[in-house]
Amino acid sequence: MFAVTATQIDADNPLNGLTLGERPDPEVPDGWTTVTVKAAALNHHDLWSLKGVGLPADRLPMILGCDAAGVDEDGNEVIVHSVIGDPARGGGDETLDPKRSLLSEVHPGTLAEKVAVPRRNLVPKPTELSFAAAACLPTAWLTAYRMLFDKAELRPGSSVLVQGAGGGVATAAIALASAAGLRVYATSRSEAKRKRAQELGADAAFETGARLPERVDAVIETVGEATWAHSLKSLRPGGRIVVSGATSGQVPPAELNRVFFLQLQVIGSTMGTRDQLERLARFLVKTGTKPLIDRTLPLSQAREGFAAMAEGDLFGKIVFTP
Repeated sequence: MFAVTATQIDADNPLNGLTLGERPDPEVPDGWTTVTVKAAALNHHDLWSLKGVGLPADRLPMILGCDAAGVDEDGNEVIVHSVIGDPARGGGDETLDPKRSLLSEVHPGTLAEKVAVPRRNLVPKPTELSFAAAACLPTAWLTAYRMLFDKAELRPGSSVLVQGAGGGVATAAIALASAAGLRVYATSRSEAKRKRAQELGADAAFETGARLPERVDAVIETVGEATWAHSLKSLRPGGRIVVSGATSGQVPPAELNRVFFLQLQVIGSTMGTRDQLERLARFLVKTGTKPLIDRTLPLSQAREGFAAMAEGDLFGKIVFTP
């Protein structure tokens, strides 16, 4: 089968390790099944894998990709939940299983014509969602959903700042928060991306670091060092900053005096559960919200998509179709 594979680690030039071509069909352990992939989405996780983050050289070659929607062996249209873990070991939450992994870390990923997954990882795809839209959900959109409604505990009427408009999690957070009746502020260094953020549902968009009209209940933080100080300053007393990434760096000044004096909460979040993915899909159908897709490319042109993500030349998700 045709697949997009990491064949070497290069922290400085990650695309050097990207190989497109034929790979063996996936092996199917007991309790697993296969999905014929109809669409797969790209994530920063895939670039980090090529840099060796979470993917050591001794696991190469590794088929990349966490996100997919397709057809299972019984002909059902499904979304693939990419967290490979045991809910029992995580107190009912597979993301808290100490041994959990994502597809493409230990087991071959979704950027291929077929992928093998545990049977419990299949979520029915609503007919109202296209395969391309559904493929956007398992990583970025699920992460944003959990950050907003589980970790930040936001409700209609709450206020939220989304840092770094343009990335997959950020665009998902803006769209989901707007659909849920939140007041949404977004930031970006790019005027074009600020405009797109407002078109997506943000009430207002500002340059990175700008003063907001109010202190917000929560901040959705995926950027890291470049926006951390602004995120802390933008919170009301008792507010929450929910972190799921650090694309600009992972060691900003902690500003502990501000954290304890204003009783701020810093909360980590990674992915989401299978049940949350199913609820997310239903939420999109109910509200009519659709994932923003920057571009759709054939899998054979995956290198173009990886290059665009590496350069930050995107707004929304990049989707591949076999």
